Amino acid sequence: MSGEDILIGAGELRRLLDSDHPPAVLDVRWALGDPHGREHYRAGHIPGACYVDLDTELAAPPTPRGGRHRLPDLAELARAARRWGLRLGRPTVVYDAGGNTAAARAWWLLRWAGVADVRLLDGALGAWRAAGFPLESREFTPETGDVELAAGRLPVLDADEAAALADKGLLLDARAAERYRGESEPVDPRAGHIPGAVSAPTGDNLAADGTFRPAAELRARFAALGADGGTPVGVYCGSGVTAAHQVAALALAGIDAALFPGSWSAWSADPDRPAVTGAHPR
Repeated sequence: MSGEDILIGAGELRRLLDSDHPPAVLDVRWALGDPHGREHYRAGHIPGACYVDLDTELAAPPTPRGGRHRLPDLAELARAARRWGLRLGRPTVVYDAGGNTAAARAWWLLRWAGVADVRLLDGALGAWRAAGFPLESREFTPETGDVELAAGRLPVLDADEAAALADKGLLLDARAAERYRGESEPVDPRAGHIPGAVSAPTGDNLAADGTFRPAAELRARFAALGADGGTPVGVYCGSGVTAAHQVAALALAGIDAALFPGSWSAWSADPDRPAVTGAHPR
């Protein structure tokens, strides 16, 4: 994947929305501890954007073994995608209001399910607003789409594979550094990190304006963490949401990475899985 395959600017999105073949646009407002995504959407969203509920449409119900945001059933995801207006051959653009740390879940999940042309609005809703483009408040209901999905187009890890990658490759922990160190754990059963995992907070993927940092900066960032282009890379976070943002940032840097969907929420719920605290991987 190249940057052109992953990101779209606000100006280009506006141009496409005014064209004869506009993309489907998905609004994925979500943040840990904030259940009011739909209300935020109704207060103002990109014209023609359909609201997507991360907890119920981009994830299956939580289980200890699977984590807080399990991968959804493919048939249910396909029904939801058609409800959002996704059609065969039609591009899709996703965004949120927080640097795409939530929208990346939709980006990754749709790519994983075989939707080839899915892009993140670089800078998210803030970039649209900064450009002076209009918002609308009415809830948009698109025509039903016809998209077909097929799972497995992007690599995933289970807990055993994540543990092995931490030993023989590079496993990045995309959570905030204080959660990695075990100083804070707001939602999951135990604090700490997977033994051998390297701290790589998602927020460091972004520039001050909420856009992704340039590819050269991202390459330097990940090289400093051990991603040398020849080492297999995996990513996890709290529940497989912000880790998808890390996969996108790695792709911008030219590095393929697998995602551990269960992430820390699944790992920490298993008493047989060890946890490490402190700033060092082990």
